[in-house]
Amino acid sequence: MTLPSHAQLVVIGGGIIGCSTAYHLARDHKADVVLLEQGRLTSGSTWHAAGLVGQLRSSASITRVLKYSVDLYKRLDEETGLATGWKMTGCLRLATNQDRWTEFKRLATTAKSFGMEMHLVSPEEVKRMWPLMETSDLVGASWLPTDGQASPSDITQSLAKGARMHGAKLFEEVRVTGFEMKDGRITAVKTNKGDIACEKVVNCAGQWARQVGAMAGINVPLQPVKHQYIITEKIDGLSTDAPTIRDPDRLTYFKEEVGGLVMGGYEPNPQGWTTGDVPNDWEFRLFDDDFDHFEQHMTQAIARVPALEKVGVKQMINGPESFTPDGNFILGVAPECSNMFVGAGFNAFGIASGGGAGWVLAQWAVDGEAPLDLWTVDIRRFSGLHRDRQWVSDRTLEAYGKHYTIGFPHEEYQSGRPRIVSPLYERLKKHRAVFGSKLGWERPNWFAPAGIEPKDIYSMGRQNWFEPVGDEHRHVREAVGIFDQSSFAKYEMSGPDALKALDWICANDVNKPVGRLTYTQLLNTRGGIEADIVVARLADEKFYIVTGTGFRTHDLSWISDHIPAGFDVTLTDVTEDFGTLSLMGPRARDVLSAVTDADVCNTAFPFGHVREIVIAGHTVRALRVTYVGELGWELHVPIGAAGEIFDALMAAGKPHGIRPVGYRALESLRLEKGYRAWGADITPNDTPQEAGLGWAVKLMKNTDFLGRRALEGLSGAPLTKRFAGFTVDDPDVVLLGRETILRNGEPVGYLSSGGFGYTLGKPVGYGYVRNVDGVSDEFLTSGDYELVVAMERTKARIHLKPLYDPAMAKVKA
Repeated sequence: MTLPSHAQLVVIGGGIIGCSTAYHLARDHKADVVLLEQGRLTSGSTWHAAGLVGQLRSSASITRVLKYSVDLYKRLDEETGLATGWKMTGCLRLATNQDRWTEFKRLATTAKSFGMEMHLVSPEEVKRMWPLMETSDLVGASWLPTDGQASPSDITQSLAKGARMHGAKLFEEVRVTGFEMKDGRITAVKTNKGDIACEKVVNCAGQWARQVGAMAGINVPLQPVKHQYIITEKIDGLSTDAPTIRDPDRLTYFKEEVGGLVMGGYEPNPQGWTTGDVPNDWEFRLFDDDFDHFEQHMTQAIARVPALEKVGVKQMINGPESFTPDGNFILGVAPECSNMFVGAGFNAFGIASGGGAGWVLAQWAVDGEAPLDLWTVDIRRFSGLHRDRQWVSDRTLEAYGKHYTIGFPHEEYQSGRPRIVSPLYERLKKHRAVFGSKLGWERPNWFAPAGIEPKDIYSMGRQNWFEPVGDEHRHVREAVGIFDQSSFAKYEMSGPDALKALDWICANDVNKPVGRLTYTQLLNTRGGIEADIVVARLADEKFYIVTGTGFRTHDLSWISDHIPAGFDVTLTDVTEDFGTLSLMGPRARDVLSAVTDADVCNTAFPFGHVREIVIAGHTVRALRVTYVGELGWELHVPIGAAGEIFDALMAAGKPHGIRPVGYRALESLRLEKGYRAWGADITPNDTPQEAGLGWAVKLMKNTDFLGRRALEGLSGAPLTKRFAGFTVDDPDVVLLGRETILRNGEPVGYLSSGGFGYTLGKPVGYGYVRNVDGVSDEFLTSGDYELVVAMERTKARIHLKPLYDPAMAKVKA
């Protein structure tokens, strides 16, 4: 065996993800691709995977990726001649309590929103479909007829054969030992059998992906966890086409295999493996059986399927699988190295995801950008925090333990907290703040009034913070509130070519005088919105860029990767240098004028401007901008002075009723004003015109920018989807997003975000209305609308303008 000296792309790892990626690179892109496997194909964790294939996730794009897997597994054997073991048995998910049943009703609505078939069935129907099951404790079940199961090793071998048929070269027993790097990019892959020069690398090394990444200086935050299941002897009366079962309230799953059952589960006290490196020789190896730890699953499983008590166990599988700190897998281009792509950390969804993940990862590696909105799995959702392996381990084990727990809205993780706190943390605690966590930062979600315990109490209906958040919301509308938004990601770009670079990267016109702000989207080559940011021009050659907390790594990486070669610019992350205090509400100017000598009247300091002003002896970058629809300023203060400046504002604001306000009120305020949230309302799948943000694009200027060509190509055709607001008159309806939008009884889209508008006194949602023949104003306004919420229809009203306008001091409900 002789390795080639050069390849266009090198895929590392011969499990299902690596083989799928190599297959799609060769089949779809005719790429010159080499796959390297350190042992034998499937020898990592693929070979011992349970092989359940589910499709529904809370993201439309990820659901599409999983649906693609099923479509591929159905027909792959025709192409390659190798069976995949695919069986479309369908899947029953069992509910034993009302909260779980509400969750299923919401999931069934989501499924319909995404064009998937999902039914809610009675305990009697479950018993008919699965006679061996004990059903007396069931409220009901959800039924996904197109889910199924497959043989992980067979699929992988079939994908590997398909990859070879299309020209890919696959090599076993070749271990990657390092990379040759130049200017932060990989130029060659080093192995124990020789080096391969290459243009791009795709890291699909499974539980070794972390250490493979580390060889190139990139972080892949995953944690191997011991996952156990058993395979039983034949069970009398078990049908060979029995549906797979997920029994989340008992934390277990079942699938039929050769007349017996595969049964495993997700325990609340999981066992992590190593936080260090995984041994290279862990090939086709398992841990010792641990029946003591598995007993909790066995007890629950026998209660569900009594026949298990008397059947023999053929084999116990106890192997490591890669899990991540948030339960979502890891795809995409590494922020530290622009020609390494990653597909890893599949949280026991590797078989279900394998086909689709390989498809999108191949496209991503060839094009340099994701083919659809994959933010929920993008590796750039992580940050420097995730280099701490113990923190990653603690959070990942918590996520594993939640695998089958009820997904209550707004639920927060508890492990590894507090990790990053602003200087105001203790002050806000004294105001009875209830904190949430975002990318490691502790952020006040709401403030508990006296008599209410300062903690979240989760439920599927209105939660305990609903009324206190309403008070905060009204206070910002009527007086003045102060938000600690120090976790905002903040960058500076400077240098002779800073303006030219931003002019290319930004869709809006940033070529404004010093002292001006620009709200702008960053677009991909399809015209989709990859980010939205605020750019403040501080000097001719210096710009200050502000974006959301969770997008810190993603947006910095996107901007950095798209600065044209040869430009003389410096891009610096200054997030920790500045705290951010947002002063918002009709009395904001009264408070600000009391703490600074600067003139903050409307003519001296108009909306959309930035000024350096002095507060409490410290120079502050004051940005006149709002995300709540009221008069206000973001005050970017030296982080060490944040406490002093907060105290000065609180003292000066006392006569005006100032109070600290949390992120939950921020969310309800922005919903009323119709401001879009990136990752929900605007994504890489949406263009500015579809999102109603065409006004923020410089198409009238003769300036080229990333995404311009795509937008020009779309400009003649009518829009087939448009962003709109919706209100519901019933105040008890809880909107969360993913609810189906019906127009004249027909589904036309789903909500991208939802909540409650306290000024309006009603639920508020936003989403895209779709129609292949176009979505004119007349089409939108002439229909009768309903929203499907947890499988129940409720009348809704459509709105094409903001629901709340402070200038007009009125609401449109």
